[in-house]
Amino acid sequence: MALEQRLNLKQTLQLRMTPQLRQAIKILQVSRAELETMIDDELCQNPTLEEQEASPETPQEESRTGDVETTETETQEAATTTEAEAEPKDLKEVDWEDFLERYSGDFHGSIGTGSDRDDNKANFIENTAAPSDDLQTAILDQLNLVMMSDDERRVGTIIAHNLDKSGYIVCTPEELAQLANCDLELVNDVREIIQDFEPRGVASLDLRECLLVQLTAIGYEPDDYVYQIVDTHIKDLESRRYDKLARALHTTVEEIIECHNIIQRLEPKPGRNFDDGETRYITPDVYIHWDGNDFQVTLNDDGMPSLRISPYYKQLMAKPDGTGDAKGYIQEKMRSAVWLMRSIEQRQRTLRKVTDSIIRFQRKFLLTGVESLKPMVLKDVANDIGMHESTVSRATANKYVHTPQGIFELKYFFTSSIRGTDGTDVSSESVKQRIQQIITKENPRKPFSDQYISEVLGKENIDIARRTVAKYRELLGILPSSKRKRYVAET
Repeated sequence: MALEQRLNLKQTLQLRMTPQLRQAIKILQVSRAELETMIDDELCQNPTLEEQEASPETPQEESRTGDVETTETETQEAATTTEAEAEPKDLKEVDWEDFLERYSGDFHGSIGTGSDRDDNKANFIENTAAPSDDLQTAILDQLNLVMMSDDERRVGTIIAHNLDKSGYIVCTPEELAQLANCDLELVNDVREIIQDFEPRGVASLDLRECLLVQLTAIGYEPDDYVYQIVDTHIKDLESRRYDKLARALHTTVEEIIECHNIIQRLEPKPGRNFDDGETRYITPDVYIHWDGNDFQVTLNDDGMPSLRISPYYKQLMAKPDGTGDAKGYIQEKMRSAVWLMRSIEQRQRTLRKVTDSIIRFQRKFLLTGVESLKPMVLKDVANDIGMHESTVSRATANKYVHTPQGIFELKYFFTSSIRGTDGTDVSSESVKQRIQQIITKENPRKPFSDQYISEVLGKENIDIARRTVAKYRELLGILPSSKRKRYVAET
């Protein structure tokens, strides 16, 4: 059979990830802050896109983004008229003496009494946020106040820059000596100096050394029971083996309990109270509020600019003259601007649909609280609003909602289910809260075991194993019963 070449036409459908589609997907899943940054970047790069400023003379256009309607036109006009009437028509009518009396507190001027300027400056300083120091800055500031050689100060600087958020050294003294190109003895000497700084115990290698530094600063000696417990029996103390500690130190259980109370007042993480400079502010994307009859959804458009195509470039494109390259460039930028505005509007519509669906599923939670949270997965909302699960996942990513029960991430409402003994499903989040409530009400001297909590939940028609209780307890940051137990010394 001879081989031959042929040309055949075949029509197929294929989904391609165009740059515009990638942009729409990204806009759907980014957070509010990231979206504002994207809009600002596009405003800087695209000359055909501009921000529409709200004014009484500017009517609402179909091309603007968002769904906030201006309803205060008359109020704004009245305010503008009032301000215009209040302004003097001629500069000669201005009472300059009165002006200088009122505004003599300018720091750059020299008018007014010295006390007035000092008061204004004091008010300015009081209303200015004080810079928050991190742990490294605090150590370096104290390092500059200590009399030491240049080599010691250099080693101290290296140590300060090798501390973690808890205040511990992130590397070994040998590695510090190699970094500083000095002897190990010099590193240990400088480390001892820094450990006496505030917070006490910083620059320690481990918990044992950190606590010993604090005990020494208080005045305890190596032959004291509390010092010996931290030095050689810290593991037994963690497991609350008071009887074993009493036998090892030849003392009473009451004495060990008293030592434990002293140790509990120490700071195991010296650097925890220092700001890491990464303050995170949460701005809700959606508000859910009760109007007396039903829940209402309001999208948060505060700070979001209203976008439109520049009228200048619209008129420019309508003119027959002009070079082809210039028109092609403007057309490309206009298409990009229109796609951006449509993507933002589609993001808002999708976010509203998802929020409305969450209200239908979690209505009881919004009324009563976490104990009424129902198990829900992405597929439930996707089927409810007629969208794909991936779209719902992107729409809920990095988004927050303000509800009558507090501010939650939209992902919070999607939880796994636990089968109840009566056949109903219970949300894992509501089970976690119930475990926390049970532990909160326990007797500190006789804490509940995981098995007992499992039995209590079983009586409440929640079929949960002991291992699952332990997993949820660890997720809540709660210690096991052996470490929650509190001993009281007999008097």
